[in-house]
Amino acid sequence: MSAITGKVALSRRSFIAASLAGGAALTFEAKIALAAGPGVPDATVLNAFIRILPDNSVIIGAKNPEIGQGIKTMLPMLLADELDVTWEQVKIEQTDANEKAYGPQVAGGSTATPMNWLPARQAGAAARAMLVGAAAAQWSVDAASLKTSAGRVIHAASGRSATYASLAKAAAAQPAPDLAKVALKKPDEFHIIGTPRKGVDTPKIVRGEPLFGIDTRLPGLLHAAIVKCPAIGGTLVSHDASAVKAAREVVAVVPISSGQCPAGKQDAVAIVGTSWWAVQKLRDKLVVQWDIAAQQGFSTELYAKQAAEALAKAPDATVFKAGYADAALAKAAKVITGDYSYPFLAHATLEPQNCTALWHADGTAEFWAPTQNPGNGRKDVAAMMGIAPEAITIHMTRIGGGFGRRLMNDYMVMAAQVAKAVPGRPVKLLFDRTDDLRNDYYRPGGWHRFTAGLDASGALTAFKDHFVTFGANGKPIRAADMPASEFPASVVPDTHLMQSFLATNLTTGWLRAPTSNAMAFVYQSFMDEVAEAAGTDLPALMLRTLGAPRDLPTERPSIVFSTARARAVIERVVAFAGWTGKPSTVPGKGRGFGFYFSHRGYFAEVVDVTVADGAVKVDKVWIAGDIGSQIINPLNAEHQAQGAAIDGLAQALVWQPIVQEAGAVQTVTFSDFPLLRMDAKPAEIAISWVKNDYPPTGLGEPTLPPVIPAVANAIRAATGKRLRSLPLQLA
Repeated sequence: MSAITGKVALSRRSFIAASLAGGAALTFEAKIALAAGPGVPDATVLNAFIRILPDNSVIIGAKNPEIGQGIKTMLPMLLADELDVTWEQVKIEQTDANEKAYGPQVAGGSTATPMNWLPARQAGAAARAMLVGAAAAQWSVDAASLKTSAGRVIHAASGRSATYASLAKAAAAQPAPDLAKVALKKPDEFHIIGTPRKGVDTPKIVRGEPLFGIDTRLPGLLHAAIVKCPAIGGTLVSHDASAVKAAREVVAVVPISSGQCPAGKQDAVAIVGTSWWAVQKLRDKLVVQWDIAAQQGFSTELYAKQAAEALAKAPDATVFKAGYADAALAKAAKVITGDYSYPFLAHATLEPQNCTALWHADGTAEFWAPTQNPGNGRKDVAAMMGIAPEAITIHMTRIGGGFGRRLMNDYMVMAAQVAKAVPGRPVKLLFDRTDDLRNDYYRPGGWHRFTAGLDASGALTAFKDHFVTFGANGKPIRAADMPASEFPASVVPDTHLMQSFLATNLTTGWLRAPTSNAMAFVYQSFMDEVAEAAGTDLPALMLRTLGAPRDLPTERPSIVFSTARARAVIERVVAFAGWTGKPSTVPGKGRGFGFYFSHRGYFAEVVDVTVADGAVKVDKVWIAGDIGSQIINPLNAEHQAQGAAIDGLAQALVWQPIVQEAGAVQTVTFSDFPLLRMDAKPAEIAISWVKNDYPPTGLGEPTLPPVIPAVANAIRAATGKRLRSLPLQLA
């Protein structure tokens, strides 16, 4: 194994394939993906994920990027349970990026559980079947007469048993089973799935061991700092690096493209040297001329002005239309209107963007990358560098915060260009905090003008939303869309959802619970206004509006919205929190509710706040969540739900708008974009799970959206003031 490349010799075996959610295919080869690595020369490979060691311990490969969502622990739990070993026998290793071997490898959209729930278990069960087959052949007995337990195959009739280690080599020679036909455990047979397990990396993180991309250290490592065009989309005209190159630490000065400017142009210059501290201090000596003429007209102030003008005009497009909303509003007993807005937001990951790259003499490239989407990173690098995707090796490091930012791989593309300029030496490209905040893929801002109609009984009969956001060529840009099924559109007979578009030079992207984080705030806050006008509370209005249990279509044919599941979490949180719908008798105290369906998860939340001297303190959050039949790792599920709620509180109360002037982002440090502090965390975030017979789904995102409107509605209850823009500020 090379000390620099980390490559291993690979051999091949037949493929085993299984269907994944959405029609993708998981393929894995018994020996292509996990060869016996350093220190385990006698390991026996059963399939792409499983190696059996001579001491009867098992190495399981964790295939997905780990960003703190616990997937490095959770996916191996599925394999280990079906393999039928104890958790104490398991050692976990992060795999490289290899979709041909492992299937899709992405951290985004809370998709890991629904995509891997069956395939991962099938992979474990297939390995178990091979071990049982080996024992059956060795003992000349029927495989059906054998049982497994704690890494042993047992023949009760004869009293014989054998460890997996003793059977491993014979098992590896067994025919690969058909994954669709392997016998899976019943839920009451699980002994790892459904039990609380600590994160496998937690001890190393506590000890400060190097796990993250920023920690990458390789022999001969060089460092790169960037000077980036101040306005996204601008391009490099010229640069004078003579003063920089005079420094003894500098190895190269390289014009590069982030991929955020027109093809064939550059929008950054990398200074490469023996110390990142040295090269980043030299950036002020680089003389650069930029072309930013086309970007200078964009500003936060202008967006607000254009949005107001757009709301006053006819919309550009219809997102969803049912019935005749205008006619229904004209005869409504009561009409409610409200304008809501939210700003551009950055991801503000604690670990700034970074990537280490090595360009080999044979034209291949190797990366150590904290990427949420290595497959797209491979494609982006291949396209930028003009090499085959197969020429790229990606080692996935742990990620110090992603939240969607690292679904975009500009840092990989930039590192590749720098590495090619210094072939044979690894180079780590690292953003500083200002680079990170000024060159994000931002959550786009938006403005909504709502109108709702109630009949004489207080039922919601008509609904309109004119949504102004950012787009080009009559379509929303990335992450600026609005679902046609946005509740209550699918249940109100006369509904019209409309959209208008503004231009921007900012690159946009998905922020944790994308689209949902914004839509939940505006829709559930306005629905609270509607409930107030109807003389009821929001949970009651929601239950009435949801109507009878039924499944409603969404934009994705594989996903439906179940009104029964929605009702169940609303009813659970109302009971869980002791919701009465009555105002608090204590001045400054308020309680708010929010519901949202996103990323296949149903969540209803109640928030208690105290407002004193214009400051909002969140006292407690109650969460009722439905993510299907199984909570795979209850300890991690609790942490994920609590963490997502805290993230939502930060968006609601603390994160400041990204400010843009003359095309350039002015937000440069955490003083401009503060994070939520420990003392602002609620004293308690209580969670109740609603289980059912539906397949389990993901948890990284769906807890976040409802807490934002719940806070806004609680502030209304505490103060009588309705806050219609984020962040929620009383003064």
